[in-house]
Amino acid sequence: MNKQLLILSNDLLSDYLGKVPEGLKYAFEALKDAEISTDTFSFYISVSSVYSSKIEGEAIDLDSYVKHKKFGIEFSPDYTRKIDDLYDAYTFAKVNELNKENIAQAHSLLSKNILNNSRQGTYRAQNMYVSTPDGRIEYVAASSFTF
Repeated sequence: MNKQLLILSNDLLSDYLGKVPEGLKYAFEALKDAEISTDTFSFYISVSSVYSSKIEGEAIDLDSYVKHKKFGIEFSPDYTRKIDDLYDAYTFAKVNELNKENIAQAHSLLSKNILNNSRQGTYRAQNMYVSTPDGRIEYVAASSFTF
C-alpha cells in the first residue's frame, strides 16, 4: 500500500496555481549555489545549518563553520558536531523524496549527537517547549503528528 505524506490540504491549490507568476518555476530551477561552493561543500547549506543551530542555542559563527567545512580547519568537536549533523540532514533532504522513511532518516542524521540512538529517527508523542531561566515558556514546538 502506497501512503502519501499529507500535511496540507489541497483545497487552495488551484487558486495558488492561478496566482503563480509565469516563469517562476524556471527561475526557481535556475537557482545556483554560491560561487564559493564546490562539489563537496554548499555555502547555502552551511548558512542554513549555522543559523538553524543558532535558533536552537548553539554558539557558532558562520565564518568559523565555513572554514571548518570548506577548508577542513579543525575546531573542538563540540563546536561543530551538531551543525555537521544538521548539514548532513539538509544535504540528505535536498536529494531525497519527501516521505515517511526519509523524514525519519533525516531526523536520525540531525539528532545523531543530540538524542540517544533509540530516539533517533522516531516521532515524538509529547509536546515540546523551550523555557526561559525563570520558567516562562518562550517557544512551543509544532504539535506532534502521526502518519
